[in-house]
Amino acid sequence: MSCPKCIEGSVLPGDPTGSIQPDFQGAYLASAPANSESTGAKNFSIVLLTDGFGLPLKNCKIIADKLASNLECDVWVPDYFAGRPPVDLNNLTAPQRADQKMTALDWLRMIIKSIPTIPAVFASRPSVVDRRLAVFFQTLKEKKKYEQIGAVGYCYGGSTGIRLASTDFINAAVICHPGSMKFDIDEIRRMKVPTSWACAEVDLFFPDSLRLQFEAEFESRRGTDRFVDYEFKVYPATAHGFAARPNTEYADIMEAHEAAFQQTVAWFRKALSA
Repeated sequence: MSCPKCIEGSVLPGDPTGSIQPDFQGAYLASAPANSESTGAKNFSIVLLTDGFGLPLKNCKIIADKLASNLECDVWVPDYFAGRPPVDLNNLTAPQRADQKMTALDWLRMIIKSIPTIPAVFASRPSVVDRRLAVFFQTLKEKKKYEQIGAVGYCYGGSTGIRLASTDFINAAVICHPGSMKFDIDEIRRMKVPTSWACAEVDLFFPDSLRLQFEAEFESRRGTDRFVDYEFKVYPATAHGFAARPNTEYADIMEAHEAAFQQTVAWFRKALSA
């Protein structure tokens, strides 16, 4: 956790309807609708990569349930923090708009709250999480017969999705307000799957300058054998976290949250339907 925006947002209404799967390292599974006539349930699945709150914050499960219903496919939420997410659910705070500036007191409070989480942050550093995900995807490959897999990542999961997009684990990605302030342009150059980006208007982790640099990298491949389809969408009035933890008190933020969800659905329908 590097910024007070990491812990802003609200708990989404509703209750999860999926289940925890012990044989898949405790991943949450939102199954394809039983009465689905779509071939999506047979051909592809989606892996949802959570923010720093992990599985304890029910938002990821509710979003997974909704994706499963809309895309008519299985949606998995791996416990890549191994039951020890780096952000405590009790630290969730409400403010979340582009025009809400962080004060020195906000930073001080964040630092104080972060101290107890340092061991969990270290235990779930990217290199460790990537190894856990490699085991998860291998298990998925051995026990399921999906022809294609898409990944959508939020905040911490967005950064994780960037790394996954350079592997053979997934076939398409959606990156929602990625959460690392230390992006390496070489990571972007290695990405090799169609990727859609849902970006906040104001994001300390992913400012406009970085977004434009990434867009330029993708566009520079056009006309070459390295080109992959891509899109970037910026949602006005939003701040980091809106796609995963929208403040339910603000109608415009909830509208942006829903629009980012529909962007995700549309992208996977396009990228994984072939």
